[in-house]
Amino acid sequence: MKQFYKTFTSALTAILLMTACGNAGAQNEKKDVKGTHPQAVAELDAAQFDEKVYDMDAEGLKYLGDRPAIVDFTASWCGPCQRITPILEELAVEYKDKIVIYKVDIDKERGLAQAFGISSIPAILYIPADGGEPVITVGARNKDKFRNEIQTYLLKKSD
Repeated sequence: MKQFYKTFTSALTAILLMTACGNAGAQNEKKDVKGTHPQAVAELDAAQFDEKVYDMDAEGLKYLGDRPAIVDFTASWCGPCQRITPILEELAVEYKDKIVIYKVDIDKERGLAQAFGISSIPAILYIPADGGEPVITVGARNKDKFRNEIQTYLLKKSD
């Protein structure tokens, strides 16, 4: 009988280990399937902003990018900002050949926030590549609202 319990315990332990390892892999697969791409939205500091978006030392604002851009003015303590982060990550992948999406942490880059008059966050700066006027919107929104604004402000198409 002791031998039976030893064999049973060993077999049960092996099954539990295989199940645990299998579930760990499944959890990783779910993350990948969900579309989380942590590098899709690049965080910019002031120097990178000057190189990729607007040279803040130049006279007048001239967009430096070759594709329309979204700049998300955000902060780590802002709940609504954190809620839109995965949406922006997904949109960066969805529109990867059409627009570029950046984020600026207002706590780290107070000068940039002040330069654009950011007093409430999340604040989203839409910058058309064709020299059109940039548009700033404030507040969290869902993915459909973002898509609509991307079409309207950046890609100049209406539904």
